[in-house]
Amino acid sequence: MKPERWILIIVPVIVVLIVVAATLYTVDETKHVVITQFGEPIGEPITKAGLHIKKPFIQKVNYFEKRLLSWDGSPTQIPTKDKKYIWVDTTARWRIVDPLKFLRTMGEERIAHGRLDDIIDSATRNQITGQLLYELVRDSQREFVETELGIGAAEEVGEVKLGRDKITRMIMEEASPGVTQYGIELVDIRIKRLNYVEEVREKVYARMISERKRVAEQDRSEGKGKQAEIEGMREKELKKITSQAYRKAQEIKGEADAEATAIYAEAYTKDPEFYSFVKTLETYQETLDDNTWLLLTSDSEFYKYLKKLSP
Repeated sequence: MKPERWILIIVPVIVVLIVVAATLYTVDETKHVVITQFGEPIGEPITKAGLHIKKPFIQKVNYFEKRLLSWDGSPTQIPTKDKKYIWVDTTARWRIVDPLKFLRTMGEERIAHGRLDDIIDSATRNQITGQLLYELVRDSQREFVETELGIGAAEEVGEVKLGRDKITRMIMEEASPGVTQYGIELVDIRIKRLNYVEEVREKVYARMISERKRVAEQDRSEGKGKQAEIEGMREKELKKITSQAYRKAQEIKGEADAEATAIYAEAYTKDPEFYSFVKTLETYQETLDDNTWLLLTSDSEFYKYLKKLSP
């Protein structure tokens, strides 16, 4: 077959394929589709997944996300009702619920993010400027624990009437009506982080350190009181044991002395002279040594046995 005939066959096939490719398009389960013709939307949004047909070349397929999309704002400096300047960092989740309206008003997600910046930041500022700092930090009246040293731990805390969670709900309630006109639904808004501005932070840290020192001193004082109580109980118990032991020792000693006295008395009655002699010798042994001098009269009882030893 001549090359000219091949060209006559291939060119129409390519043209047909191009037309078919420009006519058919697929819709994923995670996407909305809006068809536009010369920039104007045609018909209703297509949400059913599968293969679809459009007019080739003059119609365009615009895809929009069905799934949740994230928005992260930039930290914003906002004063609270009690004049505490803080940095507030918020985040949100949103989705496109009306792709046709979204196409007409926003066109693309980048523009929508810019509009969300304005709406959510404005609602956040309005709500935070009307609340006290501890309302933004806390959700209940529970006491701070030792490890909870974040923002607000050194502040004087009053009764929590709203709390952080309810305030974020209020921010969402204020911001939600402002985005519906763009075919957008706000699903959730959260405050990611709160922090003092730099010029206030050092003072707050100083107050937090002072508060921790006060708590530590209180714990030490309670510990010393408990120590004194334990030592007092120990001393009392020791004196009680010592007293009982002393009384028992005195009883045993008294019984022993009585028994010894009885033995001595019995021995004395059997041979008084020998008993006197033995006791006198014991006395000599206990009182006389190389360095002892005695001056005795010749009629001294203490001298009588020594006198008998004289030649």
